Amino acid sequence: MAKMIKNVDFHCQSNNSAHRTIEITTKQLIVRRGQSFLLTLEMMKPFRTHDPLALIVETGPAPSEKRGTRSEFGNPSPMYTSDVKAIWKYDIDKRANLQRGIVTLSVTPPADAPVGRYSLSANTLSERTNLGTLVVLFNPWCSDDSVYLPDERERQEYVMNEQGLLYRGTSRYSHPMAWVFGQFEEEMVDICLKMLDINPKHAKDPADDVSARCNPIYVGRVVSAMINSNGDRGVLVGNWSEDYSGGVRPTHWIGSVSILQRWYQNNCHPVKYGQCWVFAGVMCTVMRFLGIPCRVVTNFQSAHDTNNSLTIDTYYNDNGATESKDSVWNFHVWTEGWMKRPDLKKGNSYDGWQVLDPTPQELSQGVYCCGPASVNGILQGEANLKYDMPFVFAEVNADIVKWMVSSRGLKKKMHSDTMTVGQNISTKAVGSNNRNDITDSYKHREGSSKERAIFRRALNRVNSGDDQEGDTNEEPLKLEMKFEEETTMVNGQDIKLKLKLSNKDRTIKKMSIRVNAQAMRYNGKPARNIQSIVQEKTILPRQEVILPIQIAFSVYSKFMVDCDSMKVSAVAIDKQQDDDIYETETDIALEDPSISIKVVDEARVFRTLTLEVEFKNPLNEKLRNCSLTVIGCGLFKSDYVESNVRDLEPNGTLRLRIITMPYKVGMKTVVADFDCSAFRDVKGSCTFEIKP
Repeated sequence: MAKMIKNVDFHCQSNNSAHRTIEITTKQLIVRRGQSFLLTLEMMKPFRTHDPLALIVETGPAPSEKRGTRSEFGNPSPMYTSDVKAIWKYDIDKRANLQRGIVTLSVTPPADAPVGRYSLSANTLSERTNLGTLVVLFNPWCSDDSVYLPDERERQEYVMNEQGLLYRGTSRYSHPMAWVFGQFEEEMVDICLKMLDINPKHAKDPADDVSARCNPIYVGRVVSAMINSNGDRGVLVGNWSEDYSGGVRPTHWIGSVSILQRWYQNNCHPVKYGQCWVFAGVMCTVMRFLGIPCRVVTNFQSAHDTNNSLTIDTYYNDNGATESKDSVWNFHVWTEGWMKRPDLKKGNSYDGWQVLDPTPQELSQGVYCCGPASVNGILQGEANLKYDMPFVFAEVNADIVKWMVSSRGLKKKMHSDTMTVGQNISTKAVGSNNRNDITDSYKHREGSSKERAIFRRALNRVNSGDDQEGDTNEEPLKLEMKFEEETTMVNGQDIKLKLKLSNKDRTIKKMSIRVNAQAMRYNGKPARNIQSIVQEKTILPRQEVILPIQIAFSVYSKFMVDCDSMKVSAVAIDKQQDDDIYETETDIALEDPSISIKVVDEARVFRTLTLEVEFKNPLNEKLRNCSLTVIGCGLFKSDYVESNVRDLEPNGTLRLRIITMPYKVGMKTVVADFDCSAFRDVKGSCTFEIKP
């Protein structure tokens, strides 16, 4: 038989540009479902519109039209049975020149096609010709796609932006940290598709798994499970200890690309180590690559409820130190993905943002993943919806019950705290580096009747009508205590606080006050005690007393190098009324000294670019073991590491020049990490335009 097709042109440049995948590559065809692309076949002879020409697309190891993983379409037009899914189509484009045998087709993948890599072949009268491969992604620009996002500014932020901000610290001292997602680096195609192909559900039933990739709910759960390595060949090992030997400290990472590269290049062995913001940053990269709008969200004062009780029980001992099986993290970071939720069968009530949390905390249907949990469902207290709603609801709105435990083990309830959990829920604003507070999308205003009613509804959903809400009508406190800071909390300087005690009673109070400072890990676990002081104070009726508290840098420095924050707590016992116990606390995240990055000359693509990094030592002591890591999409193919930095003299300034050659145009962000003996992983960033 004579060969019919002489050549094929995938128009990678123009198609990828139209499908907004040109940032990834021009070497292979990457399209978004529900949107047509051009394909030109050069025939050996003139072509007539009624000549037989069928295209066949197939994905996965067992392609099937009933599963939506195979489609044969064209001329002659196939007869489809009612159970066929994901039907492709083509039309002959007006740019075709059939007399010359130039057949240009406008091919449209359906808006519910499974995402992934497809083979494409053509059937003519005489032969079947393999044409090549293409990759199909979700399409938030297509109104028929279940990830459709109407706002173009939001699509640019949540799909196209390769840079972002993650928030860490405490609710009162939140610190933005630049993060490079890098979802359009060329190797992301192979990395992200490999992740889907080695997930345990694929190993169990490959045909079913590939078919289910039409559904962002399914894909979101798979990615959530695959970012952590618990129970599968996932990307990251979680580590919340102080021993990071054999790996990288979680605080050192400044982007997703090198983590995903290491995982892929090392035969999908997990990378050591991650904590919540690292898991979330990497997941956001994969989701944005796949075309699911995604953002990273930080919940300050985030509860970890281990038993779905929606309460966090915290126990204080006589020294003011705390312990609990449950915990309240200074912050916890997860992602939100944008998608429809037809599985909840409530119309479009629970469409939109969905919590997807890749940090391995609790099992979900036997797997370490979390979500998607509808943010609007959380707001309404619908704790019985899929997936993992009680856990996520508790993270943002659990009640804290505080107990005093005597040296003999006797427990006394101090009070219930309905206000603390879930504060300043934050994500990067659209189109700027401002912080967007989205707390109102998760819960009604704390203390409002609506918020309490929703909490009771969630309790009833979880406990099948058994209302277990804690005490709400407590007596007003006879003594009020709170901390106030006197200075900005900067690492390297003394910490100065004031403890304000207000006697609201009509009697004199003779108080024994213990103030305790602990170095804390961000997940609410104490690392070590920094200092503890006890003072006696007599407070007259209606009197206000101020106790100055100072924690010297020389005292806290050695404890805080590897810790995220400091908890300063005060427990006051009325010596005349032993039953009257009062407590207050504050969490302090110290502000690191700044690191600056400047572009020395004009930034143009494929021309040498010089960056200058500067760091000033604020201490009167030498900084040892200094190292610098710099990354940036379109600027460095892998991490730039300058490990030969000399020790930095007391109050000295480090200046380093870094030379690179940009390979992509547009607004790009450089992120730097400076590490030394006294300051762990100080971050800095600089955003600038690379011109053609």
